[in-house]
Amino acid sequence: MTKDIWLNLPVKDVDRSVAFFRHLGFQLNARFPQTADAACLLVGNKSFVIMLFSEPQFRQFSGSPLSEAAQVAEILISIDAESRQEVDQMASLAQEAGGRLFAKPGDKEGWMYGCGFADPDGHRWNVLYMDHAAMPRPK
Repeated sequence: MTKDIWLNLPVKDVDRSVAFFRHLGFQLNARFPQTADAACLLVGNKSFVIMLFSEPQFRQFSGSPLSEAAQVAEILISIDAESRQEVDQMASLAQEAGGRLFAKPGDKEGWMYGCGFADPDGHRWNVLYMDHAAMPRPK
């Protein structure tokens, strides 16, 4: 049935966005060559696929106007971290690469540690380390 899920994001500058995500450790997908209008990146051990499309290309595919991601929260993309240190590292890398932290690394609900950043186009990302042993259990 379903083989993969691809997240498609509109970006103002494909090259700038690729540089940002490569700085975070995302890998270019060698099966799909980067062009001025598109790039394919792989994230994590299971190789989640993210397609970056120039805004005109994305509009053509979606058939609708685009929201201005820097002004509205259209989506929150979450990344699982293996440790608190990895959350801290991702926060630093995102800032170094030109992203903006909207939530500094810190504890969440007593069993998660995370941060939030916006990429150069304003898409929001959440990096979380989850301590499943401390997760509240249903009563």
